[in-house]
Amino acid sequence: QVQLVESGGGLVQPGGSLRLSCVASSNFFNKFAMAWYRQTPGNRREWVARILSSCNQNYVDSVKGRFTISRDNAKNTVYLQMNRLKPEDTAVYYCNGPFLPDLDNYWGQGTQVTVSS
Repeated sequence: QVQLVESGGGLVQPGGSLRLSCVASSNFFNKFAMAWYRQTPGNRREWVARILSSCNQNYVDSVKGRFTISRDNAKNTVYLQMNRLKPEDTAVYYCNGPFLPDLDNYWGQGTQVTVSS
């Protein structure tokens, strides 16, 4: 079973930066679009950034201009660079292939991001 492992979260002050990593256990995801999602307690998981190709990325309005998604297929890794973080960015962050019909099989444990002074 292919697995996704997220890392890089932590506690950061407002205005700070973090870089999240999502490593896949194989190159299975390299040919698919990938996305970063986040979830807060009591709320649904929402996607915040997705990469369809090296020149085609999408972002939700709340993170545009602050977050950047990228990938390195040689390392089976997707990144999320998060700058100018805000308290409302606090959540558990996950990655997955957004258009996979069986994406529920691949959710990892996520990585906690807490933005607080």
